[in-house]
Amino acid sequence: MAKIEARLKELAIQLPAPPQPVASYVPYVVSGKLVSISGQIPLGPDGPTFLGKLGAEISLEDGQAAARLCALNLLAQLKAACGDLDRVTRCVKLTVFVNCAPDFTRQPEVANGASDVMAAVFGEAGKHSRSAVGAASLPRGVSVEVDGLFEIA
Repeated sequence: MAKIEARLKELAIQLPAPPQPVASYVPYVVSGKLVSISGQIPLGPDGPTFLGKLGAEISLEDGQAAARLCALNLLAQLKAACGDLDRVTRCVKLTVFVNCAPDFTRQPEVANGASDVMAAVFGEAGKHSRSAVGAASLPRGVSVEVDGLFEIA
């Protein structure tokens, strides 16, 4: 069994099917050794989840869970892009968008939900640069969206 697949099993993580685009874009672009993954929302088997704003309808803990689900969808796209997650040599950067009330300031803590997944799955190679940005709204009314940049061998 591949190293990362074994790690996912150890972490009790089963990746979902990679979500299909809902507008005019592609889910990922491979350019040389870089893979750019389009923004992923907290999409579950029954559609978008964790709808609403942090600091209003959504708690910090639910925001972190939403970011974690976004990260799993990101990994599903990454696997589709490169075929084998063992090819990943680095999670370069995550950008985490947080749909939040105007006075909400804990975007970095929400973003940890996604960052912690990358570190758990890839170890040292999962440590990345990051932006955590507050947004007035996000697609489909979700609370979090995450995109990523990865390096592959």
